[in-house]
Amino acid sequence: MLPALVASLVTITLFELGDKSFFVAMILATRHQRRLVFPGVLLALAVMTGISVLLGHLVASLSAWDRLVIHYLEVLLLVSFGLKLLYDAWYASPTGDEVAAAAETVDRAEARFIISLKPSFAVVWEAFYLTFITEWGDRTQIATITLAAAYQPLGVLLGAVLGHSLCTGLAVIGGRMLAGRISERVVMGIGGGLFLIFGLLTLRDGA
Repeated sequence: MLPALVASLVTITLFELGDKSFFVAMILATRHQRRLVFPGVLLALAVMTGISVLLGHLVASLSAWDRLVIHYLEVLLLVSFGLKLLYDAWYASPTGDEVAAAAETVDRAEARFIISLKPSFAVVWEAFYLTFITEWGDRTQIATITLAAAYQPLGVLLGAVLGHSLCTGLAVIGGRMLAGRISERVVMGIGGGLFLIFGLLTLRDGA
């Protein structure tokens, strides 16, 4: 379980630092109380992680009829995702536009957000809703599914939740200080390299 936990922790932490949901949490924390934003964001990420791990586990469970085929599909997924990230990093803008996209998402949501609940719960719900929709289909979700298919699911779940907790804390407490120092190109490049390594390690370990 330890290799799965470490792989998941490192990957999710790295990806989340330059992810749109990181900046959504950062922006929300500047407009609302941090103690309300943090649980809403983290709950959304935990729910998304659980769904992703389940999907990855279901993919891995297909190995009952042919473990060898699934094993090489796992290797292919890891290597393909790594190469895709390296490709994206090569052509990405040096500064990236995640902050602007996150700000636009928050502004658009708050412009039509009807608060019919108690203010505190409304902030938690807004943080949960915005984080969930930005994470769906994002690279961290794809990464979690891929890791759960190749590694021990419980380790992936614990590592991913821990990684999300660390990044959410950073976003809520000191996100503005970090925002100008995060290069989307560097994050994707390192992430692509990590996935190539995971793919080679999975191939080495065999079915």
